Amino acid sequence: MIPFVSLAAIAVAAAAAAPLHLETRILAEQPVATAGAAPVLAPARRTLPGDPLVVELAYRNTGAAAITGLVLANPMPRGLAYRGPQPSSPAPELSVDGNRFGTLGTLTVALPGGGTRPATADDVTHVRWRLSAALPAGGAGRLAFRAVVR
Repeated sequence: MIPFVSLAAIAVAAAAAAPLHLETRILAEQPVATAGAAPVLAPARRTLPGDPLVVELAYRNTGAAAITGLVLANPMPRGLAYRGPQPSSPAPELSVDGNRFGTLGTLTVALPGGGTRPATADDVTHVRWRLSAALPAGGAGRLAFRAVVR
């Protein structure tokens, strides 16, 4: 039997200076009894390698003024591999080194002996979203992407 991975060890709340509050949650799809109904997302408790998950970044402006030019970057939680954008969320920019961001097709990974190879979803180390509109005081939102337990 493959041992389970405790997500308590990899679910890390993002820390940010006031007035922006960030929280990262690791969610699993829970089946529903109604035929044709979409699965419900709930906090993941126990997982096995290969289990699909959704990583959600919730953000809220707790200040009195709007925040403009907001860029929300998140490292990939340890033990998870990126699999794609969550359909209900805009696609994030991706990075394989935490410095260069773009679409997966534009990223490369340096090889030990020199040269590069095209990046794969397993190489993603960070995700990032740029909010084009100002986040008003009291405003909030959620962004998400799909992942799998390594």
